[in-house]
Amino acid sequence: MADPSFAVLQKVRNGKRTFGITPRIPGGFISPADMIKIANVAEKYKGQLKITSGQRITILGIRPEDVDLAWQDLDMDPGVKSPYSVKNVEICPAAFCKRAKQNSMKLGLRLEKKYYGRPAPNRTKIGVTGCLNACTSANSKDIVILADPEGYIVRVGGSAGFHPRLPDEIARGLSEEETERMVDAVFDYYCEAAELGDKLGPFVDRIGLDVFIQGVMEKYNNMITIPNNEKDEEEEI
Repeated sequence: MADPSFAVLQKVRNGKRTFGITPRIPGGFISPADMIKIANVAEKYKGQLKITSGQRITILGIRPEDVDLAWQDLDMDPGVKSPYSVKNVEICPAAFCKRAKQNSMKLGLRLEKKYYGRPAPNRTKIGVTGCLNACTSANSKDIVILADPEGYIVRVGGSAGFHPRLPDEIARGLSEEETERMVDAVFDYYCEAAELGDKLGPFVDRIGLDVFIQGVMEKYNNMITIPNNEKDEEEEI
Protein backbone atom coordinates (compact mmCIF):
# COMPACT_ATOMS: atom_id res chain seq x y z
CA MET A 1 0.00 0.00 0.00
CA ALA A 2 1.36 3.40 -0.98
CA ASP A 3 1.95 6.00 1.69
CA PRO A 4 -0.81 8.63 1.90
CA SER A 5 -0.30 11.97 0.16
CA PHE A 6 1.18 14.99 1.92
CA ALA A 7 2.20 12.97 4.96
CA VAL A 8 5.57 12.02 6.42
CA LEU A 9 6.14 8.49 7.67
CA GLN A 10 7.34 8.45 11.28
CA LYS A 11 9.34 5.76 13.05
CA VAL A 12 7.64 2.38 12.68
CA ARG A 13 6.95 0.94 16.14
CA ASN A 14 5.94 -2.70 16.60
CA GLY A 15 5.03 -2.84 12.94
CA LYS A 16 2.63 0.08 13.24
CA ARG A 17 3.03 2.99 10.81
CA THR A 18 2.00 6.50 11.78
CA PHE A 19 2.31 9.73 9.86
CA GLY A 20 2.78 13.44 10.45
CA ILE A 21 0.82 16.03 8.49
CA THR A 22 1.69 19.70 8.33
CA PRO A 23 -0.69 22.36 6.98
CA ARG A 24 0.53 25.53 5.33
CA ILE A 25 0.85 28.50 7.70
CA PRO A 26 2.27 31.44 5.66
CA GLY A 27 5.16 33.02 7.52
CA GLY A 28 4.01 31.46 10.79
CA PHE A 29 1.02 33.81 11.03
CA ILE A 30 -2.17 31.90 11.87
CA SER A 31 -5.70 32.97 12.78
CA PRO A 32 -7.25 31.85 16.09
CA ALA A 33 -9.88 29.95 14.06
CA ASP A 34 -7.25 27.92 12.19
CA MET A 35 -5.34 27.29 15.42
CA ILE A 36 -8.52 25.87 17.00
CA LYS A 37 -9.23 23.80 13.89
CA ILE A 38 -5.76 22.22 13.96
CA ALA A 39 -6.16 21.42 17.66
CA ASN A 40 -9.60 19.87 17.07
CA VAL A 41 -8.29 17.66 14.25
CA ALA A 42 -5.36 16.53 16.39
CA GLU A 43 -7.73 15.64 19.21
CA LYS A 44 -10.18 13.84 16.89
CA TYR A 45 -7.51 11.58 15.41
CA LYS A 46 -5.50 11.21 18.63
CA GLY A 47 -2.52 13.09 17.28
CA GLN A 48 0.24 15.06 18.98
CA LEU A 49 0.91 18.69 18.08
CA LYS A 50 4.46 19.87 17.40
CA ILE A 51 5.61 23.40 16.55
CA THR A 52 8.16 22.99 13.75
CA SER A 53 11.34 24.92 13.00
CA GLY A 54 9.70 26.04 9.74
CA GLN A 55 7.06 28.24 11.41
CA ARG A 56 4.31 25.65 11.12
CA ILE A 57 2.38 23.19 13.30
CA THR A 58 2.51 19.49 12.52
CA ILE A 59 0.13 16.80 13.74
CA LEU A 60 2.06 13.64 14.61
CA GLY A 61 0.83 10.13 15.23
CA ILE A 62 -1.90 9.94 12.58
CA ARG A 63 -2.85 6.44 11.45
CA PRO A 64 -2.52 5.88 7.67
CA GLU A 65 -6.25 5.31 7.22
CA ASP A 66 -6.97 8.65 8.95
CA VAL A 67 -4.60 10.87 6.95
CA ASP A 68 -7.02 11.75 4.14
CA LEU A 69 -9.85 12.26 6.63
CA ALA A 70 -7.69 14.61 8.71
CA TRP A 71 -6.81 16.66 5.63
CA GLN A 72 -10.50 16.91 4.73
CA ASP A 73 -11.33 18.18 8.22
CA LEU A 74 -8.47 20.68 8.12
CA ASP A 75 -9.43 22.05 4.69
CA MET A 76 -5.97 23.66 4.47
CA ASP A 77 -3.16 23.46 1.94
CA PRO A 78 -0.24 21.14 2.77
CA GLY A 79 2.86 22.89 4.02
CA VAL A 80 5.11 21.10 1.50
CA LYS A 81 3.86 19.97 -1.90
CA SER A 82 6.95 18.06 -3.04
CA PRO A 83 10.54 17.34 -1.93
CA TYR A 84 11.56 19.06 -5.18
CA SER A 85 9.96 22.41 -4.52
CA VAL A 86 10.14 25.54 -2.39
CA LYS A 87 9.65 24.06 1.06
CA ASN A 88 8.87 27.26 2.90
CA VAL A 89 9.47 30.99 3.20
CA GLU A 90 10.36 31.82 6.80
CA ILE A 91 9.63 35.38 7.92
CA CYS A 92 10.59 37.35 11.01
CA PRO A 93 7.90 39.59 12.61
CA ALA A 94 9.65 42.79 11.44
CA ALA A 95 6.53 44.97 11.62
CA PHE A 96 6.32 44.24 15.36
CA CYS A 97 10.05 44.29 16.19
CA LYS A 98 11.93 47.30 17.56
CA ARG A 99 15.19 46.06 15.98
CA ALA A 100 13.87 45.95 12.40
CA LYS A 101 15.63 48.21 9.90
CA GLN A 102 13.07 47.53 7.16
CA ASN A 103 9.48 46.30 7.36
CA SER A 104 10.25 43.05 5.55
CA MET A 105 6.98 41.31 6.47
CA LYS A 106 5.10 42.57 3.42
CA LEU A 107 7.91 41.41 1.13
CA GLY A 108 8.15 38.06 2.90
CA LEU A 109 4.44 37.31 2.68
CA ARG A 110 4.38 38.32 -0.99
CA LEU A 111 7.27 35.94 -1.70
CA GLU A 112 5.55 33.18 0.25
CA LYS A 113 2.46 33.56 -1.90
CA LYS A 114 4.51 33.67 -5.11
CA TYR A 115 6.80 30.74 -4.33
CA TYR A 116 4.56 28.39 -2.38
CA GLY A 117 5.09 24.91 -3.84
CA ARG A 118 7.10 26.13 -6.84
CA PRO A 119 9.06 23.24 -8.46
CA ALA A 120 12.84 23.40 -7.92
CA PRO A 121 15.88 21.15 -8.50
CA ASN A 122 15.78 20.28 -4.79
CA ARG A 123 13.98 21.38 -1.63
CA THR A 124 14.52 25.11 -1.30
CA LYS A 125 14.11 27.34 1.73
CA ILE A 126 13.85 31.12 1.69
CA GLY A 127 14.44 33.33 4.72
CA VAL A 128 13.31 36.96 5.02
CA THR A 129 14.31 39.15 7.96
CA GLY A 130 14.14 42.84 8.84
CA CYS A 131 17.64 43.20 10.30
CA LEU A 132 21.06 41.54 10.49
CA ASN A 133 20.12 39.52 13.57
CA ALA A 134 18.77 37.12 10.94
CA CYS A 135 16.04 35.59 13.10
CA THR A 136 14.58 32.32 11.76
CA SER A 137 18.22 31.24 11.18
CA ALA A 138 17.99 33.05 7.84
CA ASN A 139 21.66 32.49 6.96
CA SER A 140 21.02 28.74 6.85
CA LYS A 141 18.50 29.14 4.02
CA ASP A 142 19.07 28.62 0.30
CA ILE A 143 17.96 32.17 -0.47
CA VAL A 144 18.48 34.78 2.25
CA ILE A 145 17.03 38.28 2.45
CA LEU A 146 18.36 40.52 5.22
CA ALA A 147 17.92 44.23 5.89
CA ASP A 148 20.01 47.14 7.12
CA PRO A 149 19.28 50.91 7.12
CA GLU A 150 20.46 51.17 3.49
CA GLY A 151 18.07 48.54 2.14
CA TYR A 152 17.98 44.80 1.52
CA ILE A 153 20.79 42.26 1.18
CA VAL A 154 20.46 39.03 -0.82
CA ARG A 155 22.59 35.97 -0.11
CA VAL A 156 22.43 32.44 -1.53
CA GLY A 157 23.45 28.91 -0.67
CA GLY A 158 23.10 28.72 3.09
CA SER A 159 22.67 25.33 4.73
CA ALA A 160 22.54 23.86 8.22
CA GLY A 161 22.30 20.21 7.16
CA PHE A 162 24.89 17.44 6.88
CA HIS A 163 27.24 19.87 5.13
CA PRO A 164 26.83 23.29 6.82
CA ARG A 165 27.50 26.24 4.55
CA LEU A 166 27.40 29.99 5.04
CA PRO A 167 25.60 31.84 2.25
CA ASP A 168 27.34 33.99 -0.37
CA GLU A 169 26.32 37.62 -0.70
CA ILE A 170 25.34 38.64 -4.21
CA ALA A 171 23.74 42.07 -3.76
CA ARG A 172 23.02 44.75 -1.16
CA GLY A 173 21.40 48.16 -0.88
CA LEU A 174 18.33 46.96 -2.80
CA SER A 175 14.84 48.40 -2.64
CA GLU A 176 11.89 46.11 -1.92
CA GLU A 177 11.04 45.87 -5.61
CA GLU A 178 14.68 45.24 -6.60
CA THR A 179 14.93 42.54 -3.93
CA GLU A 180 11.93 40.67 -5.25
CA ARG A 181 13.34 40.88 -8.77
CA MET A 182 16.73 39.60 -7.52
CA VAL A 183 15.07 36.62 -5.82
CA ASP A 184 13.23 35.89 -9.06
CA ALA A 185 16.51 36.02 -10.98
CA VAL A 186 18.28 33.73 -8.50
CA PHE A 187 15.47 31.20 -8.52
CA ASP A 188 15.03 31.23 -12.30
CA TYR A 189 18.75 30.78 -12.95
CA TYR A 190 18.98 27.98 -10.38
CA CYS A 191 16.02 26.14 -11.91
CA GLU A 192 17.36 26.48 -15.46
CA ALA A 193 21.05 25.76 -14.87
CA ALA A 194 21.12 23.25 -11.99
CA GLU A 195 20.57 19.51 -12.29
CA LEU A 196 17.77 17.64 -10.56
CA GLY A 197 18.91 16.95 -7.01
CA ASP A 198 21.30 19.92 -6.81
CA LYS A 199 21.01 21.97 -3.66
CA LEU A 200 21.66 25.63 -4.31
CA GLY A 201 24.87 25.91 -2.23
CA PRO A 202 26.67 22.91 -3.78
CA PHE A 203 25.50 24.09 -7.21
CA VAL A 204 27.16 27.48 -6.61
CA ASP A 205 30.34 25.72 -5.44
CA ARG A 206 30.40 23.51 -8.54
CA ILE A 207 30.07 26.27 -11.13
CA GLY A 208 31.83 28.99 -9.13
CA LEU A 209 30.37 32.08 -7.43
CA ASP A 210 31.46 34.46 -10.21
CA VAL A 211 29.72 32.38 -12.87
CA PHE A 212 26.60 32.13 -10.72
CA ILE A 213 26.46 35.89 -10.12
CA GLN A 214 26.99 36.58 -13.82
CA GLY A 215 24.10 34.28 -14.76
CA VAL A 216 21.83 35.80 -12.13
CA MET A 217 22.66 39.38 -13.09
CA GLU A 218 21.95 38.69 -16.76
CA LYS A 219 18.47 37.53 -15.80
CA TYR A 220 18.01 40.39 -13.34
CA ASN A 221 18.95 43.03 -15.92
CA ASN A 222 16.75 41.47 -18.60
CA MET A 223 13.64 41.45 -16.44
CA ILE A 224 11.06 44.08 -17.37
CA THR A 225 9.69 46.04 -14.45
CA ILE A 226 5.92 46.35 -14.75
CA PRO A 227 4.77 49.99 -14.38
CA ASN A 228 2.83 50.72 -11.20
CA ASN A 229 -0.44 51.43 -13.06
CA GLU A 230 -0.25 48.03 -14.81
CA LYS A 231 0.44 46.32 -11.46
CA ASP A 232 -2.68 47.94 -10.02
CA GLU A 233 -4.74 46.65 -12.96
CA GLU A 234 -3.34 43.11 -12.48
CA GLU A 235 -4.17 43.15 -8.75
CA GLU A 236 -7.74 44.24 -9.50
CA ILE A 237 -8.11 41.34 -11.93
